[in-house]
Parts: sequence; C-alpha cells; structure tokens
Amino acid sequence: MSKRIGLYPRVRVEGGGSGAVSQAGAVLLVQTVRRVGLATAISAALAPWRKPRAVHDPGKVLLDVALATALGGDCLADVAMLRAEPDIFGPAASDPTVSRLIDALAAAGPKALTAIRTARAEVRTRVWELAGEDSPAAGGSVIVDIDGVLVLAHSEKQDATATWKKTYGHHPLVAFVDHGPAGSGEPVAALLRPGNAGSNTAADHIETAQLALAQLPKHLRRGRQTLIRTDSAGGTHAFLDWLSKPGRWLSYSVGMTITDTLHQAVLKIPKKAWTPAYDAGGTERPGAWVAEITDMPDLNTWPKGMRLVVRKERPHPGAQLRFTDLDGLRLTCFATNTKGGQLADLELRHRRRARCEDRIRNARDTGLRNLPLHDTAQNQIWLEIVSLALDLLAWMPMPALTGQTRRWEPKKLRLRLFSAAAQLVRTGRRRWLRFTTRWPWTDEITRAIDRLNVLPSPG
Repeated sequence: MSKRIGLYPRVRVEGGGSGAVSQAGAVLLVQTVRRVGLATAISAALAPWRKPRAVHDPGKVLLDVALATALGGDCLADVAMLRAEPDIFGPAASDPTVSRLIDALAAAGPKALTAIRTARAEVRTRVWELAGEDSPAAGGSVIVDIDGVLVLAHSEKQDATATWKKTYGHHPLVAFVDHGPAGSGEPVAALLRPGNAGSNTAADHIETAQLALAQLPKHLRRGRQTLIRTDSAGGTHAFLDWLSKPGRWLSYSVGMTITDTLHQAVLKIPKKAWTPAYDAGGTERPGAWVAEITDMPDLNTWPKGMRLVVRKERPHPGAQLRFTDLDGLRLTCFATNTKGGQLADLELRHRRRARCEDRIRNARDTGLRNLPLHDTAQNQIWLEIVSLALDLLAWMPMPALTGQTRRWEPKKLRLRLFSAAAQLVRTGRRRWLRFTTRWPWTDEITRAIDRLNVLPSPG
C-alpha cells in the first residue's frame, strides 16, 4: 500500500542557486528593442537629459521601466525585476536614479514629451516597414480609434477629481491604431486630463487626434486613407469641422447622439428603406436594420459630404431602453464622409470600434490601472512609459509571432512566453539561454527569437 503525500509533490526549498534566469522569455522584448532600433532612438532623444559622468543612459533607464511595465509592473520600483537579471537586461539603475530621471523629464514638460514621442514615431515607421503584409497599414489605409478611459485614484493626486461616474481620479483620452481581427492595437496618443474633463470636449479630441496623426508615417497623416473613429463623445460640430478641413481631408466614422431632431427624422423613414444589418462575420444579423437619413435633418451647417446612418435593433435581454428608442428597438447613429459602399458595411466598420475597449482593457493590465505618481507632469511621463510598453507588446508579435499566437493579449503573453525560466549557459565567449523542453511554449519562444534575429539591423 502506497502512502499518500498530498495533492502536490513535496519539495525542499533553499536559496543560493545559480545558473537559472527568471522571466527569461522577456528576451523577446529585449531583442525587439534592439532590432527595431528603439534603444538607439530613445537614447538619442533623451541625450539632453544625460548628466556628465552619468553611469546610466536616460534612454536605457526609461526603456527599463517600460520593459518592467510590459512584464506586468505597475510602478517605478518594479524595475527591480530587471535589476535582478543583468545577464538578460543589462545593468539597471537604482530606484532613486529612476525617480530622478522621471522628475527631470516631468520638469522639462513638452520638450521631454516631444522627444519621446518623436522617437516612437520614427521607430513605428520602421516597424511597419519590417512587418510588411502584417503591418496595420498594409492595405494602404489605417484606422485610429479615440476613446476616453477613467483611471481611479485612491489618494489625493494633482488633477484627480470626481468623475462623471461618481468615482474619483483622472479621465485621459487615448488613441489606438486598429490592427484588425488578426492582431492587437498600437497606442498612438495618451492625453492626461482631470477626472471632471468632459466626455465630448472638442478641443481635447482635436489634440488627441493631432498626437495620434503625428505618430503615423508621414504619408498617412492626411488624406482619406486615414480613418478616425470615435463614439458619440466625438460627435461635435467643432471636431467634425477639424477632421474635414481642406488640406486635411481625413475620413471619419463618428458616433452621434440621438437628439430630438434625429429621432423625428427616424420616425419618417419608410419601412422599405431599412436594410438588414451585418453581424461581426459580415452576414445578415436577425433583428437589426440600418438606414440613411442624410437628407432628412438640416445639415447645411455641418461639413459637406457628411452622411448620417442610423441603426435599430432588438435590445439584448436585460438592456434598458432610452426615451429616444423606437417601438422597443435600440437606436444608434453615426456620421461618416465615406462615399459609396453598402450601409451595412459602413455600419459594421463603425461598430468594430468596440475593439478599442479591448485595447483599453489591455492598457489597464499594462500600467494604466493606476497613475502611481503625484504630480500631473510626472503621470504624463508615466502615460508615455505605458505607451512604450504597449508599443513593445504590439511590435514584437508582428514580425515574430504567427497564427493565433499573434492575437495573444498581454496577460497570455506574460503567462506563456515572458514568464518562462531558462538555464544560462556560458560556453567560450557566448551565453546561451536554454528553455526546458517541458514548457509547452518553448518552440514558440525559440521560433520567435529566430524570426527577430533575421531582421536587418537598424542603420
């Protein structure tokens, strides 16, 4: 008769080991930093903040914090994860050195933000060129989604105020480039605002759009090939005028609030004018219809070429209807300047902006759940660090991962790839990381490293 020892094997634990590397899978991110030229670009951008005889490069310090955030950290002190593994991440700065750099960048204000953002834009262009057909602009067009996010504060921080949801914190506006169903998304703007900032403030939407466009390759910063999508918060006269300004000519798909005027126009739509809407797969969706009402309300003061498309559908069980809904059917409306195309296709394209909610959820898991610093200027630098971390999490899969693995979100990347441990072996003048064959995703890691290694080195 065998003696039971419990549900799990019993092992003895002691310290003093050597040769093993924790978070060894993060070498994927380190190699991405090297191959896309991010290390060189950030180092050059932050050169003005390097003090004489300084030991640590400011660019390396900032990238270390971004790497720690990409690995799941949520404060500056989490750079200790990198400091513990110098064979993978190199020498990492101490906590006081990191704090002093953040303070110096915050004190520099727009100058430091411009330097970081310019470096990110430069590298983004190179990454998209390397990605080829896997680039979000491979088809010659790109989609940018703008949305607001509430970040709660549990202490008195600068500009933390009561929010419209009766919580307390900040209300940043963020923008992401949509990678479509085959990928995630890239952050291209993060505008820090007080918690009581309005949801439909046109000036903030314009500033966020400007920041987002500045991150795109130059040929995509104006013209119909760039589509700006927002929910009804962006459906303001001033924002649509800005998007449609001659010389800018951006495409847009912007949600509109159902006003009494629009509601009355919907009531006049003949039954035969409604056409079936599409579901996510592009097939007809039962219980949902779309129609165009451009000619019904007076749009003389709105931008030329603007079209209004309205959708009605049976609400899902438990949904609450609004006063503006029609005969028990939920109404939504959006404006677009896209000419031609089936209404159902245009409406499906607009509804796919819901993917931005997934990008925001991933951002919350990558440092955006909390703004760890006190001053607004410091937390704006933190938003740039979060954006750098999200950039890395989006850039690494494009050339390195294939199939379903390219769609893995940050949590899954951390659990399956980045957290993998390895044995560090020194032979001759080389160092090798040997991942155990028992780890189910070792092949994914090694194949991804091979794909990154064949990328051309940055000039």
